[in-house]
Amino acid sequence: MSAVQVSKVSDSRERGRRGGGRRRGRVPGTRPWTAAAFLLPALLLLGALVVYPIVFSVYRSLFDASGNGFVGLGNYGAMFSDEGIRTALRNNIIWVVVAPTVSTVLGLIFAVLTERIRWGTAFKLIVFMPMAISMLAAGIIFRLVYDQDPERGVADAVWVGIHDTFSDPAPFPGAKPRPRAALVPSGGGAFTTRSAVRAGSPVNLPLVAVRPDDLRGARPAAAAGPRPGMVTGTVWLDFTRGGGGRPNALDGNEKALAGLTVEAVRGGRVVASATTAADGTYALPSGRADGARLRLPAANFAEAYNGVDWLGPALVTPAIIGSYVWMWAGFAMVLIAAGLAGVPRELLEAARVDGAGEWQVFRRITVPLLAPVLVVVLVTLMINVLKIFDLVYIIAPGSSIRSANVLALQLFQSSFGTDVDEGLGSAIAVFLLLLVLPVMYVNLRRIRKERRR
Repeated sequence: MSAVQVSKVSDSRERGRRGGGRRRGRVPGTRPWTAAAFLLPALLLLGALVVYPIVFSVYRSLFDASGNGFVGLGNYGAMFSDEGIRTALRNNIIWVVVAPTVSTVLGLIFAVLTERIRWGTAFKLIVFMPMAISMLAAGIIFRLVYDQDPERGVADAVWVGIHDTFSDPAPFPGAKPRPRAALVPSGGGAFTTRSAVRAGSPVNLPLVAVRPDDLRGARPAAAAGPRPGMVTGTVWLDFTRGGGGRPNALDGNEKALAGLTVEAVRGGRVVASATTAADGTYALPSGRADGARLRLPAANFAEAYNGVDWLGPALVTPAIIGSYVWMWAGFAMVLIAAGLAGVPRELLEAARVDGAGEWQVFRRITVPLLAPVLVVVLVTLMINVLKIFDLVYIIAPGSSIRSANVLALQLFQSSFGTDVDEGLGSAIAVFLLLLVLPVMYVNLRRIRKERRR
């Protein structure tokens, strides 16, 4: 090859290098105006639906409710001085800390465990299925689940069942002594005789207001006769169906009240106790009961346990967070399971061969390798809960809505509720955007790091 040819080849390579440097980062054969033409519709849509509302919300937040008076940062000051908005902010902090963490932890547990069971795919499908339900439908479902009536609310039905398993219900809830009888209220729902009792003189204790359902299978009451060395008597329902009968006296087939506790009290201390038999009679040893007063403790008449007020002011926020976790734990499980599928099995097997237990493998190998996926799930759920609205709006009853309030719901109420103040609503919207921006920044940094890898 001649010197001229070598020079031409060298010049051609140099031009290629320079041209390649100029075209770096651009798809060959494209022109800037072509790319701009394709991006323009998306940019216009983004500006109309995102940029303009943000700018207008910032502008509107500087004016009063009418939109005519400039108040500067007054709406922001009013926002932090309002008790309802402070409650919403406190609840949002609880949501951001609790809901994403619990959902991610449950998703991680489900993802790891489903790898070890035979029907893992079916289990994943069941756990993920709530994601197919809208927030509206989920809110209606859990409004019924948390109903305080155990006959309708699943949560209270389970809770009452557990409670009644370990605690016997009162035999005759709501019952009380007949007026002008020997028993008088003694505080706390208990009833005590007016005077001390003596052995050899039966003490009858008539009651009324007994529910018909509590008398199923009850036997007719029997009069207790005197017994040597005993204080005796009868406890019965002093009521004759169809009328008739005498007050404070056993008549015909009046029903016995079996299973009631009768206590002998002296000086404020229980010295003897007995339980009424099937015919309503009881007997107390006179050595202890003679000269004492008889008492029917409140445990005989306590109302049936009706469970927990899940949607009351104290528990409404944790209850709604529970419904959110029910929906989004499946989302976390699916993403974590996808990340878990990419974990090298050789590392896990090598750790087990080296003597590591399952907990050590999980804590020192599985979790660190899944850290990027766990961050994605956690950040996504944090952004999601910052704008939670529909579950709170649907599940919380009117009596607890202020206790369950969150910023997105307060934004709706301030902008479109009965007491409309669009300036305050815009200030809440801007503040909510400022809360979301740090989380979005962390997410963007993570995405850039992933791309550099």
